[in-house]
Amino acid sequence: MLLAIDVGNTNTVFGVFRQDRLLRHWRLGTVTSRSSDEYAVLFASMLRDEDIGMADIEQVALACVVPQIEWVIVHMVEQYCGVTPLVVGPGVKTGLRIRLDNPREVGADRIVNVVAALEEMSPPFVLVDFGTATTFDTVDADGSYIGGAIAPGLNISMEALFQTASKLPRVRFARPESPIGRDTVSSLQAGLFYGYVGMVDGILDRITEQLGQQAGVLATGGLGKLITPASRHIRRVDNLLTLKGLKLIFERNRRAA
Repeated sequence: MLLAIDVGNTNTVFGVFRQDRLLRHWRLGTVTSRSSDEYAVLFASMLRDEDIGMADIEQVALACVVPQIEWVIVHMVEQYCGVTPLVVGPGVKTGLRIRLDNPREVGADRIVNVVAALEEMSPPFVLVDFGTATTFDTVDADGSYIGGAIAPGLNISMEALFQTASKLPRVRFARPESPIGRDTVSSLQAGLFYGYVGMVDGILDRITEQLGQQAGVLATGGLGKLITPASRHIRRVDNLLTLKGLKLIFERNRRAA
């Protein structure tokens, strides 16, 4: 079995594959103070729900954007699964052509997502990831990754607003009935929702203009399903993209070994 681990700034996602089938995936909050033993206890308890033991994990692929957690996860895998994980980073074969000034700057999660998206979409396309930050990753007509944009994620923007404007109440992020709020709560929801959708579509407008041709758009991340119906560009959502990409990259490196 292959264990795919995606460590993000907000959440850590584990997925277990048996051959080409994703058996189950779990999501934990990313906690920098958590030890490798604590991660092992949590993960083992999740595996037990599927009648899987830690010893059943034969292969591991890891993408991590939180440096202080990477070694914790690696140690957990080595100690409790008895395998050395493939950590996505410089030197790992991804099969992706990266046309950037400094490819090493690109986050592992973004690379993994684009690799998976290339299996699901024909280029050119833009991949929008609604995570802690909202990222826009662009693949040109030749299938090369040419860069993108990084914007604050919705939760960051909401937290900044509520902390700075102390009289405003905290509200649930939801699509309001109208962009014209009739009270403070609905006004906040209108501004947050349609402001965020406008930012996403505005950036996609400019990327499409820069490409000089129409591009497909694929979304991933927690807010994708909520934003997509209101977006002029996004038509598809795949929240398992990172796990799929980790599996693809692991297989490419195994074949190359």
